[in-house]
Amino acid sequence: MAYIGQAVKRKEDYRFLTGRGTYTDDLALPGMVHAAFVRSPYAHARIRAIRVEEALKAPGVLAVLTGADLEAEGVRPMPVGWLLPTLKIPPRPVVAKEEVNHVGEVVAVVVAETRAQAEDAALLVEVDYEPLPAVVDMRKALAPGAPEVHPTAPGNVAFTWEIGDEKAVEEAFKKAAHVVRLELKNQRLIANAIEPRASLADYNPGTGEYTLYTTSQNPHVHRLMHAAFILGIPEHKLRVVAPDVGGGFGSKIFPYPEEAALLVAARRLGRPVKWTARRSESFVSDAQGRDHETEAELALDAEGRVLGLRVRTLANMGAYLSLFAPAVPTYLYGTLLSGQYRIPAIHAHVTGVFTNTIPVDAYRGAGRPEACYLIECLMDLAAAELGMDPAEIRRKNFTPKDAFPYP
Repeated sequence: MAYIGQAVKRKEDYRFLTGRGTYTDDLALPGMVHAAFVRSPYAHARIRAIRVEEALKAPGVLAVLTGADLEAEGVRPMPVGWLLPTLKIPPRPVVAKEEVNHVGEVVAVVVAETRAQAEDAALLVEVDYEPLPAVVDMRKALAPGAPEVHPTAPGNVAFTWEIGDEKAVEEAFKKAAHVVRLELKNQRLIANAIEPRASLADYNPGTGEYTLYTTSQNPHVHRLMHAAFILGIPEHKLRVVAPDVGGGFGSKIFPYPEEAALLVAARRLGRPVKWTARRSESFVSDAQGRDHETEAELALDAEGRVLGLRVRTLANMGAYLSLFAPAVPTYLYGTLLSGQYRIPAIHAHVTGVFTNTIPVDAYRGAGRPEACYLIECLMDLAAAELGMDPAEIRRKNFTPKDAFPYP
């Protein structure tokens, strides 16, 4: 009880403030080599051919791996960890083999003795692209005749999902004295942690065991997904170590294709393989956040008490479904729309949309901030249209103490 209400000194600050932290990029293992990734400059294109001969001749180069190489190694597509009844799940390869669907998608991995040699050799990999029509705007993606990101997701619809009592909401709007309407955009955000993503993969051929040092907010998720779902190995054969992590805010919770590629490279070469993203590389490879377009209506009585809420949201999923992506605009968003207010009737309908953009996933609250932003904007708008003080309309609609536990 002595700790309740008291300031507690943080134990880790001294090493950070004195430059003695240990981040993934600080690690060096005996025999370690370096990887660089060749990425698509196109939002959508067919891969006609990949020529690696010149890259293999470059100084220090040990290997160049393509999508065909990883497929031959038995590497599976990236997993989706949250399923919905109508969800379409197009395969997301660790390294693209036949087609790229967003700028920055990996098409080859170059491994060399030094980072500079790997990055120089990556420039020598020749990829013959056939550009295809691309769509990056959600509403345009849903329009008839729009280019399809995946043939397995007709009309670019990743899923449709709803929650609440639609009939009760309709009744609430029928008896409302006031209705306020709002269209808003919760813009796409690029994750930009102090420390870019980095990974160091090691493999022990004697025991068949892997070790992955990586910038992870949840090493247990990384171990489960990479072992059981991507590499197809027992979990106890993969150890995931998260050293000091310089920020993440959600973007470092889930597995990424680069980590799986490094694990395969380490196994093939029998040497530890490290990669640290350049800042510009992170902008086209790290999962991004938000990207909602919403139409919302709030029904109120003559005194400013909320009777019902109706929400229709388009959620941009990007080109593929990242691990937790389907949960963010559905169960982590729709269930929070009541916010801190007692709203008798709510109905929300969400459409997930595929576009030729970088995939989105959990970022900085993941769905909850989008819901809070929506309801608070509606409360401000209602106060303005009804001529009420914004604080007063909130007090009038707060969930009272005697209503808890409040579903």
